[in-house]
Amino acid sequence: MFTPWTLLIDVGIVSLLLLLGKLLRSKVRIIQRFFIPPSLLAGLTALLLGPEVLGWLPLSGNMGTYAGILIALVFSCIPFTSQRERKADGSSRIGRMWAYSQAGMLLQWALGGALGLWVLSLIWPVNPAMGLSMPAGFCGGHGTAAAIGESFASYGVEEMQSLAMTSATVGIIASVVIGMWLISWGAAHGKTNYICKFENLSPELRTGILPPDKRKSMGMASFSAISLDSMTFNFAIIAMVALGGWGLAKLIALAWPALMLPVFSCAFIVGILVKWIMGRVKADEHISKPILGHLSGAFTDYLVAFGVASIRLEIVGRYIVPLLILLTIGLCLTLLYVFWAGAHIHKTDSFEKSIFTWGWFTGTMAMGIALLRITDPDSKSGCLDDYAFAYLYIAPVEIALVSLSPLAFSSGLGWLFVGVCLLAGSVILGLSAAKGWLSSNKQ
Repeated sequence: MFTPWTLLIDVGIVSLLLLLGKLLRSKVRIIQRFFIPPSLLAGLTALLLGPEVLGWLPLSGNMGTYAGILIALVFSCIPFTSQRERKADGSSRIGRMWAYSQAGMLLQWALGGALGLWVLSLIWPVNPAMGLSMPAGFCGGHGTAAAIGESFASYGVEEMQSLAMTSATVGIIASVVIGMWLISWGAAHGKTNYICKFENLSPELRTGILPPDKRKSMGMASFSAISLDSMTFNFAIIAMVALGGWGLAKLIALAWPALMLPVFSCAFIVGILVKWIMGRVKADEHISKPILGHLSGAFTDYLVAFGVASIRLEIVGRYIVPLLILLTIGLCLTLLYVFWAGAHIHKTDSFEKSIFTWGWFTGTMAMGIALLRITDPDSKSGCLDDYAFAYLYIAPVEIALVSLSPLAFSSGLGWLFVGVCLLAGSVILGLSAAKGWLSSNKQ
């Protein structure tokens, strides 16, 4: 029987494993070399020692539910932490980065959907939506895997979360293993411009521990603790938005039973509304973006740990052959797109920007940044700046893909979803070619 004490035990055990993972990251060289995040180490350890394998840890069977709640909290933070400033210069570079990234994301979703509909479900008795576990886990990471798993669960496809979480875990490993090989190959063939050896990386990148002179404040306090702690205020805003998202999802389901929007999507909508209202009444000045950013990071760490720990290995074993085919094809074609399109669309530093995108398209943003820091330790390529502004336009599309794909596949409109993604990605590349962006660039 689930009680509040069950929640405390689960969170306490995973917290201990997160601390252990952090200790291993700071001390073990091989873990540093592959930039394995402590949250992934904690999740894998909980999976191994928990009831799914050895049964040594008294973890409950509710960890998949935690992932659904945590992704709603993460999406509740997005409207408040997004930067809306515009950049006066470098618009061509930002446009190229947007076209490159947005088209790649759409084409990866189209590929996954097509493989599930056209190949996997015709050979094995699997749900046609299974192919979406690849782009959800690769391009989206564990957060998107949890989100799409929750969405499909509402349509009765319970196995999607385990498959998407497995894809995300494989993606992280592949992003670094293949990424490090690509960097070695690129350096040997003169493709890199600012290469850096792993041994020369700053200690904070290898261990993840900031030295005292680089530590920053986590945010400004807007209230006196004698009334309401500022952390309480910021967390209360996010919890209120997530609750509003849950309520909105229930209302939509009552009004239109066929349209079951996931809670995280509704939380994002409610967050936009709450931010607008607070701006109108001049209350948004009390919101601390740094604090909300750290809260979002904390939710994400626990999301990854609980998400990986909740993988059901019997489901993975049942679908191991089609899953391996799906992930292998996904990795190969993602690699082809990332470096072919990157070489043609980026005017400068194409290898550096491509290796960053490889880390993002298969693992997580953190993996992309880690690989970029090896190839561009002094940030001379401007890759992250371009990406930060381009992502303002990519984020809504990503949210739409995660929100609408379960509805499309559950309604028998899977091929329509695939066609729209394929058409949209192709149009973006076509417009890039028309603007002269998609051409061979000599650096």
